[in-house]
Formats: sequence, C-alpha cells, structure tokens
Amino acid sequence: MTAPAPGIRRRGRVGLLNVLSAPAVPTAAVLLLHGGRSEGLEPPPRAGLPALRMRPFAAALSRALADRNVLVATVRYRHRGWNGVRADAARDAEAALAEVVRTVGAVPVALVGHSMGARAALRAAGHPLVPGVVGLAPWCPPGEPVEHLAGRRIHLLHDEADRVTSARETWEFVRRARAAGAHAEGVPMRRGGHAMLRGAADWQRRTTELVVGLLDAPPSDGRSGEHGPI
Repeated sequence: MTAPAPGIRRRGRVGLLNVLSAPAVPTAAVLLLHGGRSEGLEPPPRAGLPALRMRPFAAALSRALADRNVLVATVRYRHRGWNGVRADAARDAEAALAEVVRTVGAVPVALVGHSMGARAALRAAGHPLVPGVVGLAPWCPPGEPVEHLAGRRIHLLHDEADRVTSARETWEFVRRARAAGAHAEGVPMRRGGHAMLRGAADWQRRTTELVVGLLDAPPSDGRSGEHGPI
C-alpha cells in the first residue's frame, strides 16, 4: 500500500468527483453514483432528478462519517446513458476510483449506487481498494459479470414493487454473486419504488448503516461469507 497523498482540501469539483466532505487526510472514501438512462451520449443535467435523488444519501453519510476523516463525493458522469457495450457509467466509476487514489492515496473506497449507478458500482467493484457496494434499486440485467466480486461485500436494496428495474433480477444477481464467492445479500424494502421517495428515511438509514459496516469490515480474504435473506 502506498503512503497517503496530501488529500483533497476543498469541497467542489475535482475531476469527475463532486466532493462534499473533504478531510485533510482521509482514511477512507465513499463514492455515490446516481442513475441515468440505458442510452444517451449527452452529458447529464447538473440538477437532474437522478442526481437530486442521491443528495439526501450523501448528506446522511457526511453526517454519520463526520468524525471519521472519510471523503464523501458524488461521481459526475461524462454521458447520460450506459450505452451498451460502451458501459460509460462503469468507465466513469473506474476513473473516479483512480482519481481518489491519485489525490488521497490507497484508502478503502465504498461504493453506493442507484439504478444505473448501482450497475456501474458493481462493475467497478473488482478494484482492490473497494470493500463492497451498496446498490439501491439496482439495474442488474441477466448476464452481468460477477466473477470479479469474489470476497466483496454486496448489499442490494430493492422494493419488489419497482416498475423501472426488476427486483427479481436483483435477487438472481445476488444468487450468482454468492456462487462466485461474494458476501452478497438482497435486502427487500417495504416501499419506495424506484425513486425511493416513500419511506426515504428507511432507505437512507439502512444505506448509512451498511456503508459504515463496509468501512469497518476487515480486509477480504477472497472467500464467501455470511449471506443475507435473499
């Protein structure tokens, strides 16, 4: 592991990162990735609904981690859509991880993503500094790769009433990830749909608890561990 870098000493935009909490010497980081579209090469709007949905989660995490020297940032996509084999959001997630390493050093980085952002986080979770992912109403289409998730802690929250992304596909992804050696669980949410508006406090509380658990967990040994209810 490399020595810590000087750190990001200001809030605001740093490359693909929109930094919300910037301790002088971060000991860990949390990156939040919002949703998007299946197709779209244009840049996402700065104040679009997908980005706005993640603000309460970012605020809750910043409060919970305020005394722990954790960098909290959202990821700014270069393109609005996933765009098929281009997987643009996943490429931006990987670039954001590289930005963290360049600026603050080799610290654990927990990933939190909603919808397309969860798919991007799961794709990027093979990075050696990522202990795991919290995915919110994730987009997990059949055939998504899982082999790189061995040893990672994967928590996927979904309301089965979601009509935008499929909870059934999420539970199947969890099953496949477990078989590949991930510590994976599916967490059924009682309400909220895809936008996570109803019962929003429950989504934010559960996400914060899971992220704290990811950052507190010992380094992975690459073996599958305890499984969740789904």
